[in-house]
Amino acid sequence: MNALELFLDDGPGEVRGVVVRDGRFDRLLIQREDDVPEHRLGARCLGRIVDVHPGLKGAFVDLGAPAPLGFLPFAGKDRLNVGHKVQVEIVAEPRESKGPTLRLIGAGEGEPRLLSPGPSVAEQLAREAPGVEIVTGAPAIRAGLEAEEEALTTLHAFTDTGLDLAVQRTRALVAVDLDLSPAPGVAFGPPARARANRQGLTEAARLIRLRRWGGLVAVDLVGTVHDGAAVTAAARRAFGDDPDIVYGPVNRFGVLQLSLPWRLTPLEEALDGADGRRRPARRAQDLVRALNLRLLTDTAAPRIAVRAAPADAERAAPLVARLGPRAHLIADPALAAGTLRWEDL
Repeated sequence: MNALELFLDDGPGEVRGVVVRDGRFDRLLIQREDDVPEHRLGARCLGRIVDVHPGLKGAFVDLGAPAPLGFLPFAGKDRLNVGHKVQVEIVAEPRESKGPTLRLIGAGEGEPRLLSPGPSVAEQLAREAPGVEIVTGAPAIRAGLEAEEEALTTLHAFTDTGLDLAVQRTRALVAVDLDLSPAPGVAFGPPARARANRQGLTEAARLIRLRRWGGLVAVDLVGTVHDGAAVTAAARRAFGDDPDIVYGPVNRFGVLQLSLPWRLTPLEEALDGADGRRRPARRAQDLVRALNLRLLTDTAAPRIAVRAAPADAERAAPLVARLGPRAHLIADPALAAGTLRWEDL
């Protein structure tokens, strides 16, 4: 059985959950107070169909929430028309310009609204590993920061096998490149290539889960001649037997293709928005997390103060106030946005 560790960072404005499997970050869950609850995975809503698209084999649904609209794919012999009221469940959160994907539960009555929220981060962690203790406090904050850092790293090297791994997402697909790099004691024969491919599939699957990606995945394996059945078996062990995962064959170019279901908003969008920039609200949240970590680790200090750019300080002030009387925030026009400076009091 895999060794699991669970961490819960429940701070002002944002909750993070981290799943560590066999000492490696496996999942990073993030929920914010300003998230749209009608768009959260697992939420149930009453919606109204506002547009039907036979070409897309689905309908757009008003959930009583801010844009974008939800999309309800037709299943079987569904006959839905504009104006119909439906009960739906969120099965995939928004990404890029796409709204949430819905699953039809049945007919409904009344105005579009949230019927029940999706599971909280704490509930998701408890489902991930029932009975495992959930670690909180400073260790949980550090775990969230380290998981975020690893998730946003593209290149990964493994000196034990010589594996050189790159995982990148484009608009069309997730590209995984596996290579063997020269290293002392690393062989380049068929056993070494097979070992690197197994490790590469395991690490690629973990990083894709950590980044919350889905869609088409193309894995460029080490070498061009492969045992297709062995590669597919290794991929299934790495990515799992989810019935929504579709595994393709290894082609003559040594590329394995598979399709993963989209479920969560991609991590980079959850952190920084679709344009990749650190948003002002995110800088404020970073400030609050850093200050909270100092408060939890330096318990002897009667007060801990941090200086920040005025715009960042203004956004963070309501959240900092919730950290208690030991937390002190100073607006400093001399500092650039996103910069912090600790103050001795």
